[in-house]
This record gives sequence, structure tokens and C-alpha cells, in this order.
Amino acid sequence: MKYIYEYSNWPVFEWDESNIQLVLGQVRNLQGRVLGQMSSLGFKVQEEALLSTLTQDVVKSSEIEGENLNYDQVRSSIAKRLGIEIGGFVHVGRDVEGVVEMLLDATQNFEAPLDHERLNSWHAALFPTGRSGMYKIDVAKYRTGEMVIVSGPMGKEKTHYKAPKAIQVNQEMDKFLDWFNSETKIDPVLKAAIAHFWFIIIHPFDDGNGRIARAISDLMLARSDGSTQRFYSLSSQILIERKAYYNILQRVQFSQGDITEWLEWFLNCLYRSLESSKEAMNQVLRKSDFWERHKESELNSRQRLMLNKLLDGFDGKLKSSKWAKIAKCSPDTALRDIKDLIEKGILRKEKSGGRSTSYELEDF
Repeated sequence: MKYIYEYSNWPVFEWDESNIQLVLGQVRNLQGRVLGQMSSLGFKVQEEALLSTLTQDVVKSSEIEGENLNYDQVRSSIAKRLGIEIGGFVHVGRDVEGVVEMLLDATQNFEAPLDHERLNSWHAALFPTGRSGMYKIDVAKYRTGEMVIVSGPMGKEKTHYKAPKAIQVNQEMDKFLDWFNSETKIDPVLKAAIAHFWFIIIHPFDDGNGRIARAISDLMLARSDGSTQRFYSLSSQILIERKAYYNILQRVQFSQGDITEWLEWFLNCLYRSLESSKEAMNQVLRKSDFWERHKESELNSRQRLMLNKLLDGFDGKLKSSKWAKIAKCSPDTALRDIKDLIEKGILRKEKSGGRSTSYELEDF
């Protein structure tokens, strides 16, 4: 079978307009509603929603590639760069800073042209050590070797994709960037989907192509919204549907130019992302309501830290030992902090009980 880029009509894409227009209209309608709802809320709520969305986007985009970033580091890095006060910043590793730099450049500077230099700077930010895991790679420049994506044990490898030859990459990227930066009649949301697929097919870098493709989509989606405010995360939804994401890319890579199936999947995935943003919005509103209710409460920095973790969705049961470890204090201090919050009516013991006592937020 031939890859899509091996056909004579490459890179001319076709799609069934009747299949695409319905779901595109639904996406556009929901985009408007989400942005409208958020714009009606107060500045602090919008700020918290923006911080939450961008943090999720960075964490989930990396998780798609099997890399787990520290949520608190990502959140702290974004807050610091955007000037958002979160009550104390944590030390952030260079690997986290790089991914954050890329996403913020894509979403906050969405009107700036996308060119070779900008893409190379994103790549350099993703790989500050010049290595991907144990392997040294070409950084801040397009690949000079062949790109074959395989899986399976040595001797029984399965080839999933073979990208265009290295000698073709510069020319392919020239065409891509000319199209991306030109004024077209294509809706920006549709353009985000096409750009994502096209970039993945070229696979211009030694590594990081998936994360950069999703950043390119985020950039074009920001243009479609006409705003730096991000209240939905496409990467979070792609992670949920990761198997389908890779399957659809594998199928359409053999197309003769018709990418209807990919566009339909991308738009429906984006729609589900917008739908799930309602739940995230409710969490932000709940958090805002909580702090409004307790704005007069005397709380120390450890208590504020741990309450924010609970409001953001604490992983597992909150026990005094976990409190001590996360807040970096003694077990006795952790217990005093917790008892103080129980007396203030903010925390309570979980009713389920068990071998050791755990705590949860009081209903509010």
C-alpha cells in the first residue's frame, strides 16, 4: 500500500463537505456558548479556569506520549509566567518549563506567524538536554535520518508508519507553513484538524512530533476563538480516546487524499472536549465559591495548599501522613492543621472509616 504522501496529488486534501458541515456547526455553536458563559463570570474565576485548562493541556499532551509530568510543577510554571497568584510557587524542572513554554507561545501568541524558527524553538524547549530518554537526537532542526515508527520486540517489529525521506522534509515543511500562514476560506477549526494531520504525516523532527502537532492545533483553535483564553483542552480528550486517535491516523495515512474520516473524528473529539469543559467549569466555580465563603477564615499556607489540592481533585484518601509529606511538616503539625480545619467546619472525618482515619471537605 502507498502512503498518502506518495500519491501524485499530495498534498491536496479532499473531504465530504456534507459529512463535515453538520459536526463543524455543532462545534462552533458549542465553542461560542462556552466562551460566552466564561466571559460572564468574574475575572478571578476566568483566571482559575484558564490556569486549570492550560495545566491539563500540558499534562495530558505529554501523557499521550507516555511521559508523566508533575501537575503541581506545571501549574506553578504556568501561573508564574501568566502572573497568576496561587499562594506559593514550587520548584519546576527544565523538562516541565520547556513544554509550558511551547504551549503558552502557541496559545498566547496565536496571531504570530508559524515558521521554521518558531517550530525549532518549540523543539528545543521540549528537549533541553538534547536527548530523548537515553538517546541523543537532533534538536532545534529537522531530522536528517529516516523516520520509521515501529513497535514490538527486536526481530518481530511491526511497522506502523514510514515518513517522507529526510531530504524531502524542508520542502514539505515549506509547503505546510505557506498554507498554514495563508488566508484561506477554510474554517480555522477545520484548518486545525488538517494542520494536525499534515504535520504528523511529515513527521519532521526526530521526536516530539505528536506534542508539537497538538500545539499547532491549539494555536489554530485559539485563532478560531480569537482569544488567548483557553477553557477547553483537546489533548485531555485525545488522551481519553488515545487508541482511536492512533487507529484513525493509521487508517487515513493510506488514503489517496480523502481525509473525511480524520476530520470527522477530530471534530467529534473536539466537541466532546467542549462538552467536558462544562464539568471543569463547575469545578472552578465550586472552588471559587469555597474561597469566597472562607475568605475571612484564618488559614496558614499549609492549609491553603492542601485545601486547594482537595478542591482540584485529590488523588486517593487524605490522611495525616499524606498531609505531612505534601506540606513538608511533621506528623504532629499535620494533625494540628487538620483538627483546626475540622473545628472551623471545613474538613470532616470520612464516614467510611477503615484502618486509618482519612478526611474530606465538608459539603458546601
